[in-house]
Amino acid sequence: MEVLGLDIGGTGIKGAIVDTKTGQLLTERVRVLTPQPSTAENMAKTIKEIISKLDYKGEFVGVGFPTLIRDGIVQFTSNIDESWLHVDISKKFEELVGFKFFAINDADAAGIAEAVYGKTKETKGLVMFLTIGTGIGSALIYDGKLIPNSEFGKVEFKGDVAEAYASNKTRKEKELSWKQFGKRLNKYLIYLDMLFSPKTFILGGGVSKKLEKYNQYLTTKIPVIPSQFLNAAGVIGAAYFAAEQAEK
Repeated sequence: MEVLGLDIGGTGIKGAIVDTKTGQLLTERVRVLTPQPSTAENMAKTIKEIISKLDYKGEFVGVGFPTLIRDGIVQFTSNIDESWLHVDISKKFEELVGFKFFAINDADAAGIAEAVYGKTKETKGLVMFLTIGTGIGSALIYDGKLIPNSEFGKVEFKGDVAEAYASNKTRKEKELSWKQFGKRLNKYLIYLDMLFSPKTFILGGGVSKKLEKYNQYLTTKIPVIPSQFLNAAGVIGAAYFAAEQAEK
């Protein structure tokens, strides 16, 4: 099935048409800046732009969204406009864009891509997927199945939430070297290892393709690997989620 997957982040919105049987991208991955303010109306205009660029003719769209989602409803708005609070994402986009939408947390979408198509799909036990970007998103995969709605970027760490200490946004704002960033991320991973004892850490988001720049500073005993799909994981997982939901 060919489905448009969208990955909405605090700074960028990415989209591509995906073959949900194989996880392969059938088009280029289009990226545009997340509009500011990131209201539903502004995002809808951007999504229409992506749909037009990709000439998408399907019936529905999968969207990874940067917040905790409960029963389709936005639970907090740390990385998006406050007007989204308590809004049904799918219904709002359907109203403004015109397609049928299926929404899932953006990190969970990326985690699904790894669980369904990735190298760790046969891994037994717990795999922890972390998207290191504007914030830190997380997805838990146990025996190849997603455990939804984790938010480990929000755990208290070093006197604040973890994403304030070790996100890519923090790296840029504080002008941290890769060594400084790697040591910060390492402390966070050691803390998560102590709490959850995963078999593997998978890193996604903007820094996943630059692991070689800071890998030497990661001393956790748990393997740390980049996402097989790098920054396309959220797009692929969102498309798969939509196809799965549409069949129910």
